[in-house]
Amino acid sequence: MSTTPASALIDERIATLGGWRGDTLAALRALLHDAVPNIVEEWKWSNPVWSLDGIVCTGEAYKSAVKMTFPRGAALPDPKGLFNASLEGKVRRAIDFHEGGKLDKPALKALFRAAVAANQAARR
Repeated sequence: MSTTPASALIDERIATLGGWRGDTLAALRALLHDAVPNIVEEWKWSNPVWSLDGIVCTGEAYKSAVKMTFPRGAALPDPKGLFNASLEGKVRRAIDFHEGGKLDKPALKALFRAAVAANQAARR
C-alpha cells in the first residue's frame, strides 16, 4: 500500500498524461472540487477516485478518451445526455471525453452533485 497521498498520485497522473488527456483530467478534477468542495480524493485500481458517502466517480485515461465512470450513474438524472459510455449496464454509466471536446461545466457540476445526493440517499 502506497503512503503517497491520493492527491499527489492524481497530480502525478495528470502530469504523466500531459497533452489534452492531462488537461481534461485536470479540468474535470477542478470541476469536481468546485461542485462538491468536500469531495475526497482517493487512489484505487491505479486510478483517481472521488468519493463522498461512497464513490462519486472514477477518472480513467485511455489512448483516445478520458473516462469518468459513475457507479450509480443509471439512477442519476442526465437531462443534458452527458452519459455516452457503459450505457448497457443496469447500474453504472460513464462519460468518454475526447480530444477537442468541450466540457458542459454546469451539467457536469449538476451530475457530480446528483451522484453525491444518490450516495447520501443510499446511506439513509
